[in-house]
Amino acid sequence: MMIAFLRWLVRLLYRFRMHNTEVLKTPGPVLLIPNHVSWLDWLFVGLCLDEDWKFVVSSTSAETSWLHRKIMINRRTFPIDILSPYAVKHMAEFLQKKGRLVLFAEGRLSRTGTLMKLFDGTGFLLHKTNAKVITAYLRGAPRLPFSPNRDEKRWFPTVSIHFKEALTPPHIDNVSTAEARDRLTAWLRSKMLLHQFETEMKFGASTIPEAIVQTALLRPKHVVVEDITTRVNYRQLILGGALMGRQFARVLNGSAGTPRPTRVGVLLPNAVGLPVTLLGLWAIGKVPCLLNYSSGAATMLACAQLAGMKQIITSRNFIARAKLDVEPLTSAGLELLYLEDIRKRIGAGAKLAGALRARLGLGSLLRCPHTGEDTAVILFTSGSEGVPKGVELTHRNLLSNMRQMLAVIDLQDWDRLFNAMPMFHSFGLTVGTLVPLVRGFFVFLYPSPLHFRLIPNILYLTDCTVMLGTNTFLAGYGRRAHPMDFRAVRYLIAAAEKLQDHTIQIWTRQFGVRPLEGYGATECSPAISVNTPLGFKAGTAGRLLPGVEYRLEPVEGVAEGGRLHVRGPNVMRGYLNKDANEKFKALGGWYDTGDIAKVDSEGFVTILGRLKRFAKISGEMVSLTAVEEALAGAFPQYGRRLEIAVISRADSDKGEALVAVSNEPRLTLQDVRGAIQSRGLPNLAVPRELKHIKELPKLGTGKVNHRELEKLIQ
Repeated sequence: MMIAFLRWLVRLLYRFRMHNTEVLKTPGPVLLIPNHVSWLDWLFVGLCLDEDWKFVVSSTSAETSWLHRKIMINRRTFPIDILSPYAVKHMAEFLQKKGRLVLFAEGRLSRTGTLMKLFDGTGFLLHKTNAKVITAYLRGAPRLPFSPNRDEKRWFPTVSIHFKEALTPPHIDNVSTAEARDRLTAWLRSKMLLHQFETEMKFGASTIPEAIVQTALLRPKHVVVEDITTRVNYRQLILGGALMGRQFARVLNGSAGTPRPTRVGVLLPNAVGLPVTLLGLWAIGKVPCLLNYSSGAATMLACAQLAGMKQIITSRNFIARAKLDVEPLTSAGLELLYLEDIRKRIGAGAKLAGALRARLGLGSLLRCPHTGEDTAVILFTSGSEGVPKGVELTHRNLLSNMRQMLAVIDLQDWDRLFNAMPMFHSFGLTVGTLVPLVRGFFVFLYPSPLHFRLIPNILYLTDCTVMLGTNTFLAGYGRRAHPMDFRAVRYLIAAAEKLQDHTIQIWTRQFGVRPLEGYGATECSPAISVNTPLGFKAGTAGRLLPGVEYRLEPVEGVAEGGRLHVRGPNVMRGYLNKDANEKFKALGGWYDTGDIAKVDSEGFVTILGRLKRFAKISGEMVSLTAVEEALAGAFPQYGRRLEIAVISRADSDKGEALVAVSNEPRLTLQDVRGAIQSRGLPNLAVPRELKHIKELPKLGTGKVNHRELEKLIQ
């Protein structure tokens, strides 16, 4: 009677639902491992279980008060002294007798609302008992007032519990007990993260606008986006997207019988107007194609023609300030639509009606006709190694990648992200903009990552806790910043290029911030792996994200590692380019990164270099990236502005030869040779020539444009 009453009560208060409870019939020995986010977790879990299940509880904590004793010491609990070395032994003995235990393996309530570290005693239990494991994910419980994390709370959030099929832990032989314990603990944590990710994908929003609106309903007054001149809360963001969407429908849709293309170009900087524009286009079923304005008019025109777009949404003010040459675009027949003109068409009546509706029915203000499998955006690769490719990323691709990252990084309501990475780059779009909008925390959008003196001061003034950058940009900020500028930063995520040792030293020693390196590709939405505080290994690009599979194909001349292929729900729908798309489809869902990498037993990825950035010298493969890394930061006597890159050219004697290129005229070939030898690289890695140019060509992400550099040096 009491169980029935409690089930009715939690369904009434929290709309509580249980999923896949059949797995709870699994006979012992079995461990049920839920995430632990609120004081009511035991109630939600207990209402699903038969009476022979027992909760592991701390006998010490049970003595805190009479209420604790009543709840924690009874026939449904298994009290242990957590300070006793025999506690795990007692649990193991119970399991070996076919017992069934519920264990909150984190050992404490999560202070972040996300999965924290698991105590290694859990791995020891699995190693000694061979018990099966059922993971449970409590969805929605972090919003309960009874949850100690700092996120905004609701009295009656929707809560559900999701059980995963029983898992058999891997058998680990021929290693010490300590190593087996650590491996099994890591295995369990990876399974719990994967379960969380899969549950969010199954039961969460299927499109980006839907996900943003759901978060907006939780925090409508929360200021979520700000730029240099404008700041908006969720209600204003959704209203702006809805109003702009109606205007876009009028100017983008053709008359009857002459429909306009679905793909629409977007040529805008990092500012509030860009996410508003994206929401407006999604609301009318259009696909934004974000153009790289740093690539030049010829490349933008090639991308526009590849996508078949006829119209581009831009801004007069932006074109004037950035001094963009758009004449080739208009001459080719592309129509430029200016946000300034479109905004003027929104009448006072429409604004008033929209504002009223935003107050009374925010959830119905902005609808998206897309499904999760529809293309959400088209991004264009940098083209550093050939003609840019058009990458189709679906709503499911982007949401998958966001949820993969949110599963392993404890981003919270109170975080504040600074994003100067342009949104035509997937790093700036997904990580820097969409993650904050979907998760529900503040983002400051800045139009250029090149303002090395201004950006540290803006970080100081905005109290941002999360920062993104590439090695090039981070090194530039570090050279000019005051030690107090990054006092609030708790997450510094670096990607898009290899993070150099001298950049790491600047940030750790001067600012006390540990950069967390990640790895990805536009085609993967973009993140593939990332280092986190709970999963960090220096010198790597982090651990593979939940749901990402990999394989390494052998490469002739490369003894260690192989050509990295990845597969997962974050991998793109395909390319616009016919030849490239046929090659991608032939791989059956696998994406060929083109990178040579190695992956260790824990899933940490080390990038050795791009296959196209290897030179074959005297029959041996030499990584140009490794040579550049050896030279980076090796010449402090010439100042911090020194840049150096390495390319290869044909050589009649040895097949290929290396050429170093630098912007420092005082640098000598002898300096270069000495730096290579001091790092222990073989003589084959020593460049045969040194060229000097005024400035190395760059991509929009700050990386050296090796393709253009080769043209300059020829």
